[in-house]
Parts: sequence; C-alpha cells; structure tokens
Amino acid sequence: MTPLYPLRFMPIYQYRLWGGRRLSSWLNTPLSGEGPVGEAWLLSDRDDHPSYVAEGPLRGRTITQLMEHSPQLILGTLSRRFKRFPLLLKYLDVQTMLSVQVHPADDDPHLIPDGETGKTEAWVVLEAAPDSRVYAGLKPGVTAENLRTLSKETVAANLAGLTPQRGQAILIEAGVVHSLGNGVLVFEIQENSDVTFRLYDWDHIDPTTGHPRPLQIEQAIACVDPTQGAILPVAPMVDVSQPGQREKLFDGPHFRVWRLQGAASFAVGAPDEMRVLVCLEGFGTLEHDGTAYAMEKGAVMLLPAVVGACWFRPECHITLLDIAVPDHS
Repeated sequence: MTPLYPLRFMPIYQYRLWGGRRLSSWLNTPLSGEGPVGEAWLLSDRDDHPSYVAEGPLRGRTITQLMEHSPQLILGTLSRRFKRFPLLLKYLDVQTMLSVQVHPADDDPHLIPDGETGKTEAWVVLEAAPDSRVYAGLKPGVTAENLRTLSKETVAANLAGLTPQRGQAILIEAGVVHSLGNGVLVFEIQENSDVTFRLYDWDHIDPTTGHPRPLQIEQAIACVDPTQGAILPVAPMVDVSQPGQREKLFDGPHFRVWRLQGAASFAVGAPDEMRVLVCLEGFGTLEHDGTAYAMEKGAVMLLPAVVGACWFRPECHITLLDIAVPDHS
C-alpha cells in the first residue's frame, strides 16, 4: 500500500449559466470552451464527479477509491460515521445572480433523495464588485405565499440582503433562503450533498437548452426554517495572534473553519485528525516527513488523519483556511 501524504486534487470545472471565466486565473489552469464556468470543485467524493489526485505516487486515484481502501487512515475516528468524504469544497464565480434557493436539513429525510444528506454550507468572500449582492434569510412577516410569488421586483422586499466585502464569512444553514451574485467570487464549504430546491431563478434562460431552469417551489417551502431572520457575516474570533493570526470563522456540527494569516512559519492540522487546507492569498510550502509540498493561491490540500500535524512555511504574507469536521461519535 502506498503511504498517504498531503493530497492535492485536480479541479473539476462546472458549467453554470450564471458563471464567468475568473476561476482560470484563481487556479492557474485553463478553462475548456468559451461558456460560463460557475464552479470549480476542489474536493468531491461524488459518484458523478469524483476528485482525482493531482500529483505524487497516488496520482490518478480518486478520493472515492482512497476512501474505500483506507477510510480510517484518511478520516481517523470520523470513519465510524462517514462512508464517503463528508465535505464538498468549491470555488464559485457568480457573475449574474444565483437562483433563490434553499437546502434541506439532515432531519428532513422525506426531502432528501437516497444516498444524499442535508446541506449546510458557508462562504468566504474572495472578490466582490460594488453592485455584488448576497441575500440570506427572510425579512419579518414573510409568508409561504410571498415565497411562491417571488419576482425581480419583490426579492428585496422579502429577503434580507447585504453588499458582500472581501474577507467576510457567511454561514448558510439548511433551511435558510439565499442567493448571491453580480460579480462575487467565494470559496464554499458544504456538506457532501447536491440537493438544492429553487424558489426563483431571476427569469434566466439557459442558452444550452433555450428554456428556463425548473423550479421546486413546494419542496423549497417545505425546507424553509420559519425562525430564520437576517443572516449576517460571522464575527471572527481570534484564537491565536502569534506568530500569525488564527481566527475561528465557523464552528458547527458539520465543519469547523479557521483562517490563518501571517508571514512567519506556523503549525497546521492536528495529530490523528483529518484536515483540509485552502490557500487564499500568497504562497509557501507545507512540510511533512521530510518533503516540501508547494501551495499557492487557490490550492486546496487534504491532510489525511495519518499525516497529522504539519509545519507551514510562508514565502510571503499568506492567508490559509484550516478546515476540520467535528467528531460527535
């Protein structure tokens, strides 16, 4: 068996009618064709789009194959809970507006297809234009009938909105009505699920079909959390200020995310615990078992549990995300 090591995966680009072409520069890889690319999946254990290891002795293997062969070495104690890798990690380039949508919670099994889970997700804003917009949560007094009859004229009256700023972190729990777009680019962390119900799609016509995309209004309304209010960006909590700043962005049942910033060397990961690193700014090297692994802006790297803690040496000021999955077993 080939020993596991820090793993990078090849990006999987996804056509989306609301997308753009910025992901090529973010990931320093060419985009095929000329159409809009809305998503780059960086770590995906999905039957239809499994991620392939990009380098090293395991190049060409999928995360699905590695999970089937070595679940405990990858996930550690989490392997008792998860048969598949529990997160789906993406970059989103949203040039127009994403559909107004909602995702089911894990405790809504009648709304979740077999083999899927609920879907809580979170965004870290990487780029935004002056007219970029995020809608997240409902305004007071909004009814199911208001959601059934959304239009361009009524979205702002029913949904809480904000102008996103670079660096903001926003948690979208299952049941929260949301949309974003008009030039915003985000990194997205989510449960390993692809269940989305659309309430309204801004009257988009998909040029590949010549038709509007289907809506799932009644399923979406059945998912909506009636207690939700306006969803605001989280307030980062500083864990450590030296040698670099370490902030906790998200700490929930599905994922924990820290943001690390600085120019001095620092530790990443944790012993016997699966982690994922995401480089949002700068470049440097990750050191493990005498080998240096380069990371630059856009890179996503899986640290299997057997790899444990590593040392990161920035070569300039760097911003990393350090992502964990809580162990509730």
